[in-house]
Amino acid sequence: MGTRPNFQRPQVMGILNVTPDSFSDGGKVKSVSAAVKLATKMVEAGADIIDIGGESTRPGAETITIAEEIKRTIPIIKKLAASWKKKDIQAQISIDTRKAEVAETAIKAGAHIWNDVSALTYDEESVDVAARLGCPVILMHAQGAPETMQDNPSYEDVLGEIKLWLSTRVAVAVASGVKMENITIDPGIGFGKRLEDNLAILRHLSTFRDIGCPVLLGASRKSYMGKIDGSKVDDRLGGSVATALWGAENGADIIRVHDVQETAQALKIWESIQDG
Repeated sequence: MGTRPNFQRPQVMGILNVTPDSFSDGGKVKSVSAAVKLATKMVEAGADIIDIGGESTRPGAETITIAEEIKRTIPIIKKLAASWKKKDIQAQISIDTRKAEVAETAIKAGAHIWNDVSALTYDEESVDVAARLGCPVILMHAQGAPETMQDNPSYEDVLGEIKLWLSTRVAVAVASGVKMENITIDPGIGFGKRLEDNLAILRHLSTFRDIGCPVLLGASRKSYMGKIDGSKVDDRLGGSVATALWGAENGADIIRVHDVQETAQALKIWESIQDG
């Protein structure tokens, strides 16, 4: 499939973590009202999707209970969905979870998309739940669990292995009743990857479109940037925007970011230059 035709600007997915321990923004959102205000601000700044996560999946993160994850996310989704309906805001809400029960509760509460870093493998019932819900799903590649995935990741053929794994997960989902048009794939920058693996994925990002699904790129503020230039997590805006523009140029359909306003502006200018 190659790069996207006609230089169409990718969608911007704004990250809204309601966790105490996410790698970049953990603990910053302390109430439902604050979360709704921040999500709406991101939409006004150019976000098309708000991705709400209640469990950190950063390297070394520990699993939390289903009940705790629901407690953190569902009140925000309900309030956000109701608020946006009143204001006729057309942005979508995504639930970032590995757990089928959390995803189902979120979709019923008003979320539109299930973003699963385990590609529907964490729960044995996830694929069936996704098929039953009929919602868009994002299937991400990760080598290992968050607790240990960065201990010693290794690949013989990083691109081939990731593409084969994602293709298999897509086939499993479709065979179980998930519609192909509802599936987006994510090669999983930073999830069980070395610096050279992340760079190879980015360099050959357009080839992931050969799987036949839209591609999400989630590289915002990630540690591979620090390994290149020594920057700390909160000093990676330039690197994040550069990666977003590279992704736009090389076939990404969705760019998942912390810095919505800056990324949306960069993409708008990029698109205008491309279109003349």
